[in-house]
Amino acid sequence: MNTFLILFFRFFIYSFIGWIIETIYVSIKQQKVANRGFLIGPYCPIYGLSAILMTALLNNYKKDIFILFIVGLFIASLLEYITSLILEKLFKVRWWDYSNHLLNIDGRVCLYNSLLFGILCIFLVQFLDPAITNFINNIPDNIRFFTSSMFLIIFIADTLLSYITIFKLERLAIIKYELKMDYTEEIAKKVKSALFTESRTFRRLLRAFPNLNILNKFKAK
Repeated sequence: MNTFLILFFRFFIYSFIGWIIETIYVSIKQQKVANRGFLIGPYCPIYGLSAILMTALLNNYKKDIFILFIVGLFIASLLEYITSLILEKLFKVRWWDYSNHLLNIDGRVCLYNSLLFGILCIFLVQFLDPAITNFINNIPDNIRFFTSSMFLIIFIADTLLSYITIFKLERLAIIKYELKMDYTEEIAKKVKSALFTESRTFRRLLRAFPNLNILNKFKAK
């Protein structure tokens, strides 16, 4: 159990760092502050999972920058593609779209982002992960156990709450506008406006993902 909590501790830290990177990048791009991420809290799990996989697979190749770059690029891009696909299949919502980017795959991943992931992987394996591992190992066992447990509870609660919120949005839209199968752009705008007013979480998601189209969920039925 202690080994699992230490692993989760690393995952949580990397998810938080990923959220910072993503938020800064998107805020600069949108020229306004964007609280990026699907979950409510300040963390992006895809970054945490990518970091854990990369460090596990590439620790023996710390000095080989080429391998770090290529494998890091591949792992992060694959996870981004799979995450986009799962979220869209689950919620019928497209959370991000790189269709206008050069050399993209189904709008889910693009060359520019993949190259950045490769560069980040080099920094991660050679510098960041050793520092974070050393930091965690120097924390007293009882404090580390308590902190990791709290992070795990918070993360699970946040994940459940975020999923419940998205499913509630569907019911809210149906009740408010009695949506059936005759969708128009005008109705879509009205529903989005209503959801923006009534749900603080949805307001945050819209700011983080301005191209989010929640009505895709209804159209698929």
